Amino acid sequence: MIADAPPPASMAPVTRIRPIKGWAPVNFREVWEYRDLLRLLAWRDITVRYKQTVLGAAWAVLQPLLTMAVFSLFFGRLAKVPSDGLPYPIFAFAALVPWGFFSTSLTQASNSLVGSANLIKKVYFPRLVVPMSSAASALVDMCIAFAVLLGLMLWYRIVPTANVVWLPGFVLLALVTSLGAGLWLSALNVRYRDVRHIVSFLVQFWLFATPIAYPSSLLPEPWRTLYGLNPMAGVVEGFRWALLGTKTAPGAMVAVSALMALTLLVTGAFYFRRMEATFADVV
Repeated sequence: MIADAPPPASMAPVTRIRPIKGWAPVNFREVWEYRDLLRLLAWRDITVRYKQTVLGAAWAVLQPLLTMAVFSLFFGRLAKVPSDGLPYPIFAFAALVPWGFFSTSLTQASNSLVGSANLIKKVYFPRLVVPMSSAASALVDMCIAFAVLLGLMLWYRIVPTANVVWLPGFVLLALVTSLGAGLWLSALNVRYRDVRHIVSFLVQFWLFATPIAYPSSLLPEPWRTLYGLNPMAGVVEGFRWALLGTKTAPGAMVAVSALMALTLLVTGAFYFRRMEATFADVV
C-alpha cells in the first residue's frame, strides 16, 4: 500500500500575519483560541513563584497577616481608627485579601512582557495572553488568603449575610481593575524600563489611598461616592459589606468604581493593541 504523497507547497495553506495599524479593538476570538497557552503561562507563573522557596505558598498568607498585625497595632490600638463595628484585625484582613490579589496581579502583569521577551521574539501569539496569565495566577494566592479569612470569621463568630452572593462580582471588579492597569503598565514597561520602579511606588501609594486601614464611612457624601474614582475603594468596601455585613453599604461608590475600572480596562486594551506590533522589536 502506497501512502499518499504530501500536497505540493503551492497548495499548502498559508497564514499571513500582518502588524496592527492604528487603534484596533481586542480580537477576543484569537485570545480564546490561545486559551491553552494562557493556562500554561499562568501555571508557569505559579510554579516559578514558589519554586525553591522555604515557605512556599505560605507567603500568600504571611504577607496579609503581618500587614494586618501592623495595621491593628498602629491604626487599631494606637490611633483608635474606627472599624465599622467589627474587630479591627478582621476588618483589616478582609480588605487585604482583595488588595493582595490586586497588588500581586498588577506587579506581575506590569513586568510580564519583559519577563517573556524570549517567547515574544520567537513565536507569534496574541500578546494579551501574557498579562492576562499573570492576573490569573494571582487568583491562587487570593484563594489561599481567603481560606484564612474564613478561619478568622469562625474565630470571631461572624456569619456571612445574604450579601455574600455579590462577592464574586467584587472579585471580578478587582480583576478588571488589575488587568486594566496591568495592560497600561506592561505596554509602557516595554518602551520605558524604569516603569517597573514606578510600579512599586504606585502600589504603596494606592494602598494608603484605598480604605484598607480605615473605613470610607469617615467621609461624608458626596465625597464618599467620589472616592469610588479609586476602583479599589469600591472593591474593598464591597468585599467587607458582602462578606462581613458592614452597615455602610458601598452603594453609589461601587457604581463609580465599576465605571472607572471598565474605562481603565478598555483604554488599556486599546493602548496595548496599538503598541503590540512593536513589542518583539523593542523588548
